[in-house]
Amino acid sequence: MSATPVRISRSLAKAIWLHAQRLDTDAPFGAGAAATPAAVRHLGYVQIDTIHVIERCHHHILYTRIPDYRREHLDHAQASERSVFEYWTHALAYLPVADFRYFVRDMRNGPRMHGRWFASVTAADLRRVLARIRRGGELTIRDIDDDVLVEKDHPWASRKPSKRALQLAFFRGLITVSRRTGMLKSYELTSRHFGWEQLPRCATQQETLNYVLERALRSQGLVSMDSVCYGGVAGKPAIRRLIETKVRRGELVTIDFEGAGPCQHWAQPETLDLEPQANPARVHILSPFDPLVCQRKRLSLFFDYEHRFEAYVPAHRRVLGYFACPVLAGDRVVAALDLKTDRAARQLRVQRWTWMIKRPPRALRAAIEAALHSFERFQLAE
Repeated sequence: MSATPVRISRSLAKAIWLHAQRLDTDAPFGAGAAATPAAVRHLGYVQIDTIHVIERCHHHILYTRIPDYRREHLDHAQASERSVFEYWTHALAYLPVADFRYFVRDMRNGPRMHGRWFASVTAADLRRVLARIRRGGELTIRDIDDDVLVEKDHPWASRKPSKRALQLAFFRGLITVSRRTGMLKSYELTSRHFGWEQLPRCATQQETLNYVLERALRSQGLVSMDSVCYGGVAGKPAIRRLIETKVRRGELVTIDFEGAGPCQHWAQPETLDLEPQANPARVHILSPFDPLVCQRKRLSLFFDYEHRFEAYVPAHRRVLGYFACPVLAGDRVVAALDLKTDRAARQLRVQRWTWMIKRPPRALRAAIEAALHSFERFQLAE
């Protein structure tokens, strides 16, 4: 990149990212059920994960940005309004249906991930599952009771062969998750669920590259090559060429900020007009899978905070705890809380509280405790 970098402060760099993530204001997407698809559209995706120590991460991520969020809002968006769908980005995620065509190429080419996982699925297996859904409507894996159970060949595998056929049909876009009950997925024919005669037109490779970059700019503000291509969603050489073109046209500027080192960043020129106004009283208890947290190197670069996800680390080697959640106060990560919801006792328990700052003021602890009480009420709401 030949453009001379624009030097900005780290506080502005953080403010730009926090603003892009809509973590610098209250209720940025409004209230009620309409806020959920609006949040998914802006963020580009909301990651799904099965861990249920506290709240499922997709609900946690949305609650962080929608104070009156309810789980049924996501169900409404998926099953009734049909404005979001599930597919694979860097992980399984909720995506806006408006973006469906950018994933059709992956669907046609077969699953990008876990190719060997589906090697045992035959064309007959696939036809049988699709025919069953076509005749009887949506189904879950629990509805399949006529499989001959087989031994697992992987700890996460199902003993029902039809599950792999369902998963393969899902990755190919033939079926979609029409709703979730907890983490139990119901599958329906994609065309029937959305009322389509066929899948949307496949985006060209150039359209897809533009989409990936635009999504990153919208949700990250300042982007790097790693942050745009996180999880292998696009090839770095192609994205680099696209960024070079936009820099030459003046659509992007090269950015440098304190601590960034050799890592190049880019932003749209108007992004730099933002004025940092961090409010330390605004507290967010973040999911370990939050878009602000999941890119660990980027988080460390901007916030000087090294997050450790220790659910799979032996207990004696844990530093922050089994399921530590970073606490964002204003523009600083000030603590990490290892949380666990005791649903029988109807309490949110703090297993470990680790401060990331020296001599935290009482007002900060009070603000975090208030945020914990609000989060507890959300989790325990039926």
